Amino acid sequence: MAGFVDGVGFVHFGGYFLSFMSGNSTRSSAALMTGDFAGWALAMSLVGCFVGGVILATLLTLRLEKLRRPVAMYFSAVLLLAAAISGQALPQLTALLLAAAMGAVNVSYTRSGEVALGLTYMTGTLVKLGQALGGAIIGLATGSDRGGYRMLWARYALLWLMITIGSLGGVLAYLRLGLGSLWIVAAGMLAWASLALIQEQRASRGPDASPGPRNGSLTEIE
Repeated sequence: MAGFVDGVGFVHFGGYFLSFMSGNSTRSSAALMTGDFAGWALAMSLVGCFVGGVILATLLTLRLEKLRRPVAMYFSAVLLLAAAISGQALPQLTALLLAAAMGAVNVSYTRSGEVALGLTYMTGTLVKLGQALGGAIIGLATGSDRGGYRMLWARYALLWLMITIGSLGGVLAYLRLGLGSLWIVAAGMLAWASLALIQEQRASRGPDASPGPRNGSLTEIE
């Protein structure tokens, strides 16, 4: 879904990112130095709204433990729905709402008060992918037996693949539906949040329920 939003935003807003704030930071500097003050303002506004989304989601989930993930996702879904409603009528507001939604969803997976898994940016994931591949190569070369650790790279590769496939889907949907494609990702986020809520409710009824990461949780990647 993060890739989907970024794909739609990149095409519609002329090369600006809605989930990748390093790119917007670079664009803001380039725009400022070339006299494009409107471009600088847009890039910085997107960065600010992304951070604002993280702040609001953090405050909303501050005292939550088991429901942190679905609440953060529902909040992101509300922002996505607002962006879909504003659509063509208020394109600047749409961009800001989408950036805030992408910031908010990163609060979904937290541990010890910090984000344990970045969902909308892949640079760190690619670094871990490279490290895991390097470790796997060393393991094969030395004959060391580390079991499943040799396949750790596959987890990071899957995360990168998902955001890449998502961006492809976002561009394809935009070419057919324009900003109407945002309804798709808003519905997807609502469905994801609902599944997370069901999972948390089931886990809370289980005999081994605990506030820490559970088997199958993406936080285990860390």
